[in-house]
Amino acid sequence: MRTIPVKTASADYPVFVGRNLFAQIPRRVSNWSPGKIYVLTSPEIWGLWGKKFLAAFPKSQQPTVLFLPAGERHKRLTQIERLASELANAGADRSSLLIAFGGGIIGDLGGFLAAIYMRGIDYVQVPTTLLAQVDSSVGGKTGVNLAVGKNLIGSFHHPRAVFADIDVLQTLPDRELRAGLFESIKAGIIRDPALFRFMEHNAGAILARDPAALERVIVASIRMKAKVVAIDERESGLRMILNYGHTLGHAIEAATEFRALLHGEAIAWGILAALQIALARKTVAPDQAERVEQTILAYGPLPPFRATRSKLLAAAGRDKKNRAGTRRFILPKGIGNAIVVEDVTDAELNSAIDWTLARAAGRK
Repeated sequence: MRTIPVKTASADYPVFVGRNLFAQIPRRVSNWSPGKIYVLTSPEIWGLWGKKFLAAFPKSQQPTVLFLPAGERHKRLTQIERLASELANAGADRSSLLIAFGGGIIGDLGGFLAAIYMRGIDYVQVPTTLLAQVDSSVGGKTGVNLAVGKNLIGSFHHPRAVFADIDVLQTLPDRELRAGLFESIKAGIIRDPALFRFMEHNAGAILARDPAALERVIVASIRMKAKVVAIDERESGLRMILNYGHTLGHAIEAATEFRALLHGEAIAWGILAALQIALARKTVAPDQAERVEQTILAYGPLPPFRATRSKLLAAAGRDKKNRAGTRRFILPKGIGNAIVVEDVTDAELNSAIDWTLARAAGRK
């Protein structure tokens, strides 16, 4: 088992990466919370792992299980109200602890629920998708969607710990695995060239779910994010680079009503779109841009989608990075280096969107 510390101005907690981690959870959480334990999960995850998860807890410590239906469309305030009522009816108080046991949607929504229930209770992340393990479970961002955009309501609320168990990835659908790998490729592009090179040259072992290869990708991705979050906890500067590919990626999700693509797939399209702007500006060399594109395609295929330029522009205009009417965009300067720019023009954005729509429709 590997332990990666996350230290920010307001939080200090471990991320555990390894195999057979369920057995560690009861002993560790009992040190943090004297109250009742609740688990938020999805019916699908519980069907696969529920028995093994519960078997780790003694009879005196059996948690109460709450369910959230799978799918981005359920990441809404209506579910927060329902689940908060279920917590209250089950006797949850400020000494209770919530375990978010699932993918990124469970983690984001569960973290937000923990942040606002009785003005804040402790929670633990047990991510079951690669995307959640390498990205969304770490850093303290929580939230839910509005119909017009991703994560427009939320708060910062760090977990007490994260348990990233590699074993659960063996039941992950191939498409979900690839979606998470796109986020790790992003991590390499923006700040960790060694991670990028490893993924560039070891796609076969990683896609075959070799435990050692997966552990290396997961640990490197988390370490990179932990270092960035330690410097900029509240996304006032450097942390914005973690959103490379997310401006148009989130716009694609919203424009397709969160139904056409998995989050990581939309981010991969957003990475390629932003790459076109960087190429046009000559902030990234063509050979490095080619390596980025070929590495993403090696973990593909990227599913097609249909949208209009106007919908994508409108959704991009609601991006959380924008400030006082200024459009902020993350662009690569080279593998391992990214910058935040505030002067992307309408023409540049339109050109990137048109390239993406043509590519997604198979016209390029």
